[in-house]
Amino acid sequence: MYLYGAGGHAKVIIDVLDSENVKVLGLFEDMGTKTSYQGIPVHPGIQTKDQSFSLLDAPLIICIGDNTARAGLSILLDARFGIAIARSATVSASATIGEGTVILQGAIVQADSIIGRHVIVNTDASIDHENIIGDFVHISPKATLCGKVQVGEGTHIGAGAVVIPEIKIGKWCVIGAGAVVIRDIPDFTKAVGNPARFLPIKEEQADYYP
Repeated sequence: MYLYGAGGHAKVIIDVLDSENVKVLGLFEDMGTKTSYQGIPVHPGIQTKDQSFSLLDAPLIICIGDNTARAGLSILLDARFGIAIARSATVSASATIGEGTVILQGAIVQADSIIGRHVIVNTDASIDHENIIGDFVHISPKATLCGKVQVGEGTHIGAGAVVIPEIKIGKWCVIGAGAVVIRDIPDFTKAVGNPARFLPIKEEQADYYP
């Protein structure tokens, strides 16, 4: 496996892959000066025009926590993407996991949930039955999504947030840490507090849209 990014999120994914005896063959980094990390070579990223990620001899995972950056890189890299699931995670056999997605230590994904591409299901996050999680979403540590929740593309669910059953959260939303979401949330909305109150995000201010 190759990893794109050489920061803290990459360190966690290296641990996940080590737990599954998957060797990390190399890291790619855009702006850093590292040449190696834990004995793994670090190579320049996409600013090197002669680098062809489609020719890598193993899958790649984008190890960048920012949803916008991860979405843009997934298009630019034109790579074959892998999946990383921690040994301590619990993932139902009936769940569907998209390419580029990582499910970290202690996370739970229950029956018939659908997890999109390049999603981060972070430490101890809980996704209950029949959730639908869009591409480029980040479910932060200890967030809890009850049954039949839908989360749109690019949304960030903050640490410790709780979403009650059958709620629909739009695309490119931000759910604050510890928020309790008890009603549907439209696209491009921030939601904070208990119960969560809405703060609209101006669409033209967002960095990435499909």
